[in-house]
Amino acid sequence: MSNNLYIDFMISLLAGTIRISIPILLPALGQIYTQRSGILNLGVEGIMIIGALSGFVGAFFTGSLWFGVFSAVVAGLLFSLIMGFLSITIKANQVIAGTALTILGTSLASFLYRVIFGIRKLPPIIDSFPSLNFLGLSKIPVIGPIFFNHNILVYLALFLVFFTWFVLEKTTFGLKVKAVGEFPRAADSKGIRVGLIRYICVAIGGMYAGLGGAFMSIGYMDTYMDHMIAGRGFIAVSVVIFSRWDPKRALFAALLFGGANVLQMRLQSIGVNIPNQFLLALPYVLTILVLVGVSKKVAFPSAFTIPYSRNSK
Repeated sequence: MSNNLYIDFMISLLAGTIRISIPILLPALGQIYTQRSGILNLGVEGIMIIGALSGFVGAFFTGSLWFGVFSAVVAGLLFSLIMGFLSITIKANQVIAGTALTILGTSLASFLYRVIFGIRKLPPIIDSFPSLNFLGLSKIPVIGPIFFNHNILVYLALFLVFFTWFVLEKTTFGLKVKAVGEFPRAADSKGIRVGLIRYICVAIGGMYAGLGGAFMSIGYMDTYMDHMIAGRGFIAVSVVIFSRWDPKRALFAALLFGGANVLQMRLQSIGVNIPNQFLLALPYVLTILVLVGVSKKVAFPSAFTIPYSRNSK
């Protein structure tokens, strides 16, 4: 590989890593709220696919990409309340409830897509968010195409890393979230409404996941397809554990998983003599390795996955 081709390959790899990490980063940031409050939501995958469909439908029929984003966020919020009702109000097993939510979301999105658009030979498409050009900074050699040639949703996601950190670490609400996740009975005794805080955190997680789904359909692929989330919701859950509920670490972890995904695509495109199936499995193998290697050393919130009731001892 010549020097110029190598540089072009690396630019494509690094720029693609940032872009493809966003639908992992966004739901992971949302799940930091959710998991810090003591709720494990394995329904992220289902919420994301509902968000992807809602965002695409909203943008397709109104012609407004921002209305599509709004539709996805609202859909993610509403769909996540199912998880809140099951895990907080009914106090169902959170693993079972989350798994059921993923199955429901995936099936419902597929059904609604066919109801709305029918059976087509070619999927409907939209014009996605254009890349921003930050006063010509994208033309800077090497650095420009990597950091300054993305659409606005990418930069919104990066801003939300700081915003999430600030809310959880520097605000009273963030302190309440930690208290509810660690010592719900003590928090309750101080007048903190445990159920309400958990509902809010589940809803925030759903909004972030819906936005992540919208990124896939109207910020990256310009269309909607069944199973387009492709396990990113589950990877986001592993990113939260890997990052130890820290938004800044979550950014690094999302870039790691995104890089693995982009690497397998780029290696396939240049015809590397490695079985295609192995390359496709690379991001998921990495997920398993991370979970196995990190989960034993991570200190989960004390009340993680434990329903709270004033009447329980």
